[in-house]
Amino acid sequence: MDHIENDSEYTGLTVNSGVTQPPVVNPYMKQRRRRTLPSASELVEGILKGDMTTLSRAVTLVESLSPDHQAVAQEVIEKCLPYSGNSRRIGITGVPGAGKSTSIDVFGLHVLRDGGKLAVLAIDPSSERTKGSILGDKTRMEKLAVHPDAFIRPSPSAGSLGGVARKTRETIVLCEAAGYDNIFVETVGVGQSETAVHSMVDFFLLIQLAGTGDELQGIKRGIMEMADGIVINKADGDNIDRATLAQAQFRSALHLFPPTTSGWIPEVLCYSGYYELGIPEVWEMIDRYFKFVKENGYFERKRQQQARYWMFETIDEQLKAHFYNNPDVEAMLRDREQRVLSNTQSSFTAARDVLDFYFSGKNSKF
Repeated sequence: MDHIENDSEYTGLTVNSGVTQPPVVNPYMKQRRRRTLPSASELVEGILKGDMTTLSRAVTLVESLSPDHQAVAQEVIEKCLPYSGNSRRIGITGVPGAGKSTSIDVFGLHVLRDGGKLAVLAIDPSSERTKGSILGDKTRMEKLAVHPDAFIRPSPSAGSLGGVARKTRETIVLCEAAGYDNIFVETVGVGQSETAVHSMVDFFLLIQLAGTGDELQGIKRGIMEMADGIVINKADGDNIDRATLAQAQFRSALHLFPPTTSGWIPEVLCYSGYYELGIPEVWEMIDRYFKFVKENGYFERKRQQQARYWMFETIDEQLKAHFYNNPDVEAMLRDREQRVLSNTQSSFTAARDVLDFYFSGKNSKF
């Protein structure tokens, strides 16, 4: 390219033509091809062989919101169902900071020493504003994360705990088909999640702390009634006396509750997850529970009740999705919302109008 500055009139001033700009995209980089979606049969074959990568892909499809992915996922679940049900499902809950992840790490290693395989399904809380989730439980399960017989899968709650709970139950089926005979389900630990997790596990373990101030804060009727076992963590060093006192308080509180439907009397134990003290005793308690409920028939009854519960929960979820995804209903909802906000119609009659319109099956204007 010629520059006027190179004219003889401007002696001593030279402007070079410059160099060609390099391409933005690396020309040596091979274009990545999108992986094709494996068929349900291929996924089932890999799961039954115990292939962890295939299991992870199947769980991703279960968690996906894509209709195509959901269709494949449901087919995989149906085919894996005959190979499921042969595990011990244990729910683990506790307030944030109680040491759930650290405890799962040492509990899991204790279980794996006796052989078998362990799957840890952790429901991670999501931000209500950004919908993001850290999914950092693996970082606190350092030993399990690298163990060849352990599968750790964190799932974001994404503001819809019921949906995540249903997907977690479906993931349990896939893990059992892959040969995982011990399943740990870690809850968010913030209230409602305990009820959802309790409806999909055989044993519900509540982790408590001592010496944190108001000991009665831990004695909550709802969560205490669900617990099959209560363990007090960080019972080490100067905290041993406080842990022993809290143990006595929890035992006294349990006597105030009505008998459990299983007939089992929940036990209260102390342990230290960090120093790995008292871990065998906790697991012996869990062994005693499973022996007890299998002998009196409660184990099978509870699993049947859970299957029935999740059938109706899924019906409720699908009905709600069908209602809110109906375009005519969406339009009518906006109209009735404006009427309610302008005080021209009450909330109750507006809701009745929308429901009557939905159940009538009419698509006419309103």
